[in-house]
Amino acid sequence: MRELIVEADGGSRGNPGPAGYGAVVLDPVSGEPLAEAAEYIGVATNNVAEYKGLVAGLKAARELAPDATIRVRMDSKLVVEQMSGRWKIKHPDMKPLAAEAARVFPASQVTYEWIPRERNKHADRLANEAMDAGKRGEQWRPSTSTAALDAGARRGADAPGAGAARVVGDAAAGAAKARAALAGTAPAGATGSGATAVAVPPGAGAVPPAQAGTGSARTAPAGGDPLGDVGAAVVAGRTAPAAPPVGWAAAADLGAPATFVLLRHGETALTPEKRFSGSGGSDPDLSAVGRRQADAVAAALAARGTIQEIVTSPLARCRQTAATVAARLGLDVHVEDGLRETDFGAWEGLTFAEVRERHPEDLDAWLASPQAAPTGGESFAAVARRVAAARDRLTARHAGRTVLLVTHVTPIKTLVRLALGAPPESLFRMELSAASLSAVAYYRDGNASVRLLNDTSHLR
Repeated sequence: MRELIVEADGGSRGNPGPAGYGAVVLDPVSGEPLAEAAEYIGVATNNVAEYKGLVAGLKAARELAPDATIRVRMDSKLVVEQMSGRWKIKHPDMKPLAAEAARVFPASQVTYEWIPRERNKHADRLANEAMDAGKRGEQWRPSTSTAALDAGARRGADAPGAGAARVVGDAAAGAAKARAALAGTAPAGATGSGATAVAVPPGAGAVPPAQAGTGSARTAPAGGDPLGDVGAAVVAGRTAPAAPPVGWAAAADLGAPATFVLLRHGETALTPEKRFSGSGGSDPDLSAVGRRQADAVAAALAARGTIQEIVTSPLARCRQTAATVAARLGLDVHVEDGLRETDFGAWEGLTFAEVRERHPEDLDAWLASPQAAPTGGESFAAVARRVAAARDRLTARHAGRTVLLVTHVTPIKTLVRLALGAPPESLFRMELSAASLSAVAYYRDGNASVRLLNDTSHLR
């Protein structure tokens, strides 16, 4: 096998309406599913859901075999023609999604093929399972999906993979099978075509609900440093058993994670007054208090000695905080535009009470839906897409390293929310102080582990 097949689909019950996507990575010879992904994405159009399914399928394939050639099969003529370069992409919602899909693999490794809807039933079933879960107020769970079993029945009871066992989050086993297939060898411990249908977590990077709260082994080891435990994980590339258990007994042999230490910038003159201060306002400098906070966090991080890279938002208060830390650690600072704060539009510089008085209807809408934007500003949904894209770029670039991200309230809360698989309203239920530290570790199988939130001990 020199290639993998990705089948993807998405749907919306209302167009726009409640939407979800599904994607499956297949062995081109046996038709066996190697990985699945599905997610309920809230209110969206069919085309947005289809593109999100494509992105999730490509990312799942990349986790299995980044050097494979990929044959994408979809029943969306629009997506196939646009991604093949034969049709122009005009809709503003489609352009960033198409660009994200194009970044997953080099263009030379991917081809696109249109197939009739009846030949895309596996991905279609996953998308519908995700939408059904959303209707119940849940996210899709790999452990409850029957899409792979249905696909096995359609291939025939004697087909490889029919009635396969399903192991939640076992991306290591699927990757071993894919790597072995590309090399023309069988993975250690495998028998025949393998009996494991791998369930890859959704593109948001959240721990699947089946694992959440069960004591996943993907956490900081007892007594370890939540701000980066370099060398604590086994060297990447060693193959895990074909069907490792989950929960506390889960194998941690996934390679060292990319650990993001999330530092909110120090105070500005607007911070103690609790005024909206985003990327569309005056771009204030650190205050005297903020500069002292930056010095304190720099000293604390220098004492830990785990930070290997520094990345910052382009806004002045973050760049100044990052520069203070970098001078103490002897590191360079790199700017990532995706880490900038929300653009609060006409609310910039106002207190919550002033916004309530001047823009009451817009404020109510903003509090009720992540799709609603501040007057003339940016919605939390738009920020989440931007931050998730930055996260994906940075985790790919800094795999196995501990990186300090100097950023703002909304991006940090968004990274934590996505890692936990929490709903958008959770943004209003987290406290995040100026110059506080949080930390999230991102593993090669797509899972994430929140290790720290709002630590201000260095300021006391």
